[in-house]
Amino acid sequence: MSQRFTSHSTRRKFLRQAGLLSLASSLPASQMIFDPTQASAATSETPVAVQHRAPLHPGAFSFLPLGTIQPQGWLRRQLRIQASGLSGHLDEVWSDVGPESGWLGGKGESWERGPYYVDGLVPLAWLLNDSRLKLKAQKYIDWTLEHQAASGMLGPSSNNDWWPRIVMLKALTQYQEFTSDPRVIPALDRYFRYQLSELPQRPLRGWGRFRWQDELLSVIWLYDRTGAAYLLDLSRLLHAQGYDWIAQYEDFKFTGKITAELLKLDKNNGLTDLALATHGVNNGQAIKTGPVWSLVSGSATDRSAVVKMLAALDRYHGMPNGMFSCDEHLAGLDPSQGSELCTVVETMFSLEQALAIVGDPVLADRLEKVAFNALPGTFDDAMWAHQYNQESNQVECSLHHKPWVTDGPESNLFGLEPNFGCCTANFHQGWPKLVTSLFLLAPASGPHGLDGLAAAVYAPCTLNTKLNGVAVQVVEETDYPFHGRILLTVNPGSPVRFPLHLRIPGWAAGATIRVNGKAEPAPDSGSFSIVERTWKQGDRVELLLPLKPRVSRWFHNSAAIERGPVVFSLGIGEDWVKLRDRGMTADWQVFPRTAWNYALEINPSDPARSIDVIESEVGAVPFSRADAAVRLSLKGRQVNAWRAVDGAADPLPESPITSDASAETLTLIPYAAAKLRITAFPTLRS
Repeated sequence: MSQRFTSHSTRRKFLRQAGLLSLASSLPASQMIFDPTQASAATSETPVAVQHRAPLHPGAFSFLPLGTIQPQGWLRRQLRIQASGLSGHLDEVWSDVGPESGWLGGKGESWERGPYYVDGLVPLAWLLNDSRLKLKAQKYIDWTLEHQAASGMLGPSSNNDWWPRIVMLKALTQYQEFTSDPRVIPALDRYFRYQLSELPQRPLRGWGRFRWQDELLSVIWLYDRTGAAYLLDLSRLLHAQGYDWIAQYEDFKFTGKITAELLKLDKNNGLTDLALATHGVNNGQAIKTGPVWSLVSGSATDRSAVVKMLAALDRYHGMPNGMFSCDEHLAGLDPSQGSELCTVVETMFSLEQALAIVGDPVLADRLEKVAFNALPGTFDDAMWAHQYNQESNQVECSLHHKPWVTDGPESNLFGLEPNFGCCTANFHQGWPKLVTSLFLLAPASGPHGLDGLAAAVYAPCTLNTKLNGVAVQVVEETDYPFHGRILLTVNPGSPVRFPLHLRIPGWAAGATIRVNGKAEPAPDSGSFSIVERTWKQGDRVELLLPLKPRVSRWFHNSAAIERGPVVFSLGIGEDWVKLRDRGMTADWQVFPRTAWNYALEINPSDPARSIDVIESEVGAVPFSRADAAVRLSLKGRQVNAWRAVDGAADPLPESPITSDASAETLTLIPYAAAKLRITAFPTLRS
């Protein structure tokens, strides 16, 4: 093991190598805020949304065509950081997606890793209009389309597992929307016809059986564009062969930490139904099952199943960062348990799909919480290293077996492929797919029967679309989630009437809306507030969301401090120690160099009175510790009896507690900025 060195010099050297320090120091302030004069306006050629074709049942909203929403401001900088990090260079540093990949015709890895990589690389490349990344993705797309078997089968012939094809189908549908490549729809049609004929004698198994709902999305995508009736038959066959997730959550039995002994991992290569049903990533993907299947079934019970699933996961495995424990399997409520990165991005994708179908703003609230905390919280600032498992209470990242249920000792290291390489291949979809969900189409409803727009998730962006026959541009300027002001400028090609649905988060009591400076009626929190009018060039909508600190309660009555969708943590001092070089990147352990075992002094009747808020500008690296855009200050005392064993914090003492230690002023920073952190705190007796 290499000698320890200070976190400052080590991290600075690493960031300089990744190019992030030069970006942060050279970026003028004028480039940190989106300039609407640089946005391209919608035109008559702007594509319109494809809505579900009968007899499918409509969702509450529809996705807008890919490419019509473009990231701006801090969000675009975050995508550029991703493109400059592992996402943009993974094929150069990791052989599993390198030139010998089976998905490029080579003899290398031929299962899920190539499709995983392309599933995130395609939207990243086209959203940034990055020719270098497009070329990388195009190699996979071209090989897959040009080497389709005469039977219709896609992918390497060295394996015939349905599961990796399910992922590549998602990549192909995205690619077609961005490019209109005429090869994609015929290729999917041939593949689905082949699969329909093959499934009766070679049914779904293993991962594909538990993740069938992801293929259903692609089947529905093609049906909406072709109307081929056999696709409805294929949908029903996938449902019949797939695992019944809705039944699992109707009678949820997995209410505690799932142990290796319970799973009997030595049987069936660890792929028993019990192991797969309690697997974190499978459950993250399953969240969307009810809503997606409801498009076929029309069942209100199916459509609402997502709420029941989330409630069960929260009750028995919920974490303060918006996730549930899963390291590798469901692991209970202790915030020292981990959540796998694959589960984070798959949960986000499930929430995006469920939100569009169900239309419940609580799903958008959850999506923002995961996206603005758990997603960036598991990467280093440069996105050149990631964890397999992150912890809400993460006091050390080192080679220990504790506290993982079934994972290995590298699980929370920062590196190229800690513990297992699936997350290395799969994480790329997180930020880009969030962009595609910022605005949704609100299909015609209300007294005027007009299509509208739903501002579902807030982040800086531009939207160019077509509504009711008129090209419309919307420019969203904001530093949300760090600051609470959101400014939308509407620029239609000609005056056009449509409803604008503004999501008011459940925590946002007291939010205000002004249109061209005039106050609208006070909106209800936890709803979509609708502003319908005839919009003209330059109309401005200002939404102010009050970001008042609040306390949520977790394991052993511990307290987490939240402000808007951002969760705040005590940032423990960090010593980054290089474990090994990994080509262009490295694997790192992170050790604590400051105390972490604090209990908070909180006014129980008005917690916000106990907390001071310090805001600053959002920096070049949005979720960095050095330039945290928001800091919270409050009092706390050390709890000497609360300690760590084998790199993991012991379970918190039940709150409220007492402490004889002196009061100290603690500074909390956004969860994602603190790579060593305490997020769930004991609280002191009043």
